[in-house]
Amino acid sequence: MARTQALAPENISCLQLQDDPTAAGQARAHVRAQLAAWNLDELIMTTELVASELVGNVVRHARGPITLRLLRGRTLVCEVADASPAMPRIRRAADTDENGRGLQLISAVTSRWGARYSGSGKCIWTEQPLSADPLGERISYESV
Repeated sequence: MARTQALAPENISCLQLQDDPTAAGQARAHVRAQLAAWNLDELIMTTELVASELVGNVVRHARGPITLRLLRGRTLVCEVADASPAMPRIRRAADTDENGRGLQLISAVTSRWGARYSGSGKCIWTEQPLSADPLGERISYESV
């Protein structure tokens, strides 16, 4: 059984990015602006890192076009969709490896992450808890 929650348009932010090395910087700028507008300043640095890593992975390992979506609900969801059906996998990087730690980092700084197939490729999503819900009510994650 799945439980869905409809979000108001003001709680959804979407950005189309080109499959280009500058896309990660554009994603970071979009995250900064949107989270500041939503008064989620405490999540800006982490979400910038997550979005930059996911978009950078598309540029390096998959193919565009790239869509970045931020969803503000009970949690903050960051989604990056691309046109490749290849699913990501966590690598075990050696101490001397220059890369291969991105998904480990994402797993460490978010509460959950995953990937799903879409009609045109895949979407990788992350979830971060909010200290308050969009209506200003405190949310307790101790009992979850």
